[in-house]
Amino acid sequence: MRLANIFLTSAFRLTLLYLALFCVSVLALLAFIYWSTVAVIERQTEETIQSEIRGLAEQYRLQGMPRLLAIVRERSGPSGDPNNAYLLTGPDLVPLAGNLVGWPRQAGTGTNDEEWIDIPLSRDGDGPDAVHLVRARTFTLTGGFRLLVGRDTRQRQAFRQTVVQALGWSVAAMVLLGLVGGLLLSRGMLTRVDGIARTANEIVSGDLSRRLDVRGSGDEFDRLAQSLNEMLDRIDRLMTGMRLATDSLAHDLRGPLTRLKSRIELALRDAGRGEGNDAVLAAILDDADAALAMFDSLLRIALAEGGARAGEMGPVDLAALVRDGAELYEPVADEKGVALTVTVPEAVPMNGHAELLAQAVANLLDNAIKYTPAGGTVTLSIACATQETRFCVADTGPGIPAADRARVLERFVQLDSSRGGPGAGLGLSLVAAVARLHGARVALEDNDPGLRVTLTFGPSTDRAVSA
Repeated sequence: MRLANIFLTSAFRLTLLYLALFCVSVLALLAFIYWSTVAVIERQTEETIQSEIRGLAEQYRLQGMPRLLAIVRERSGPSGDPNNAYLLTGPDLVPLAGNLVGWPRQAGTGTNDEEWIDIPLSRDGDGPDAVHLVRARTFTLTGGFRLLVGRDTRQRQAFRQTVVQALGWSVAAMVLLGLVGGLLLSRGMLTRVDGIARTANEIVSGDLSRRLDVRGSGDEFDRLAQSLNEMLDRIDRLMTGMRLATDSLAHDLRGPLTRLKSRIELALRDAGRGEGNDAVLAAILDDADAALAMFDSLLRIALAEGGARAGEMGPVDLAALVRDGAELYEPVADEKGVALTVTVPEAVPMNGHAELLAQAVANLLDNAIKYTPAGGTVTLSIACATQETRFCVADTGPGIPAADRARVLERFVQLDSSRGGPGAGLGLSLVAAVARLHGARVALEDNDPGLRVTLTFGPSTDRAVSA
């Protein structure tokens, strides 16, 4: 797996996009914290200076200049806070006390005490290039004396430097972790995608048995793999069915077409003798009808297995379809001496393909009546429950051995006992295809005697189902 392929993946690009958004969010958050904290520090500094000025002014008002000089000298001396700056001058700005060597030019010579000033200062022992900003304010005392009180902003500068360093390291760490995470994530996703691509190439090469790996994690790749595997299973079933249909069709049509050819040749040979060919033409018509019926059944199975379009599915009354089928086959049953019993509710609404459901009912009825001897009974019933609907066709014929019940649902399968009779072995395969289309289950059971075929429609039948 080449590294360049990882950089080109959508996962890596999305990781970079989210990383950029996260970095911007973190930068905005740190900037907000920085400016908020600096504002708090500045406000506290100014409040401290304001309080200091008010206290000194009060001492001057109550105890006069000697007391003010003593306090300024004490606070600006070695025992005072080195971060504080004091300067007391006379009206001529000559220093009287404090730790500043002279009146700063930033303070001006006026008497405006409303503006704050920043004074660059250097302290002994810090080196010639070590300059500190002192936040200060001036105050004019009675008699023209001037008082300056300030505080070193080294703490604010140190905090600013710490925040900038933290910001730089944070961004570097985020970028590094984001790139590593993006590489790992992209590598994992690319591995899954490469696996899907390899399997797809093998399928394209002709190996329709290959399936995508499902790891069981339940992620989007597993869901995609499961959906594609279901699609491939369905394609494989359709391809297998098509091959079986082609082989079986070629085999089963050979007989009717051979008989057609022979009877046509016989009719042509006898045409010159003036003999009647009505019986031959009738046999030819029967063979043609059998072939057409076979093709018609195959087309219906293909329609059911191919999945009905949304417009072909709609509200259907299953009870009405069963009653209509029973009414249609009642003369056939009476002619054969078979009793036909129908036990269905007034209405059984569901969503489905009306034509295919009616054909499935007809096929089940036709098979049941065909294989039930005279004096037997065919019963049609529908039982409705909360979660499912069961449609059952039961007869008292010979039944189907348990070992053959799954096989008779396949195309062109006729048991030995029924070979030579009418039909091509497509009736039950059409029923199975229609059941799959509607999400129903087909069960062939012993009716003791006879066969009972049950179609069980689940809750999913209430909506349009695509096979």
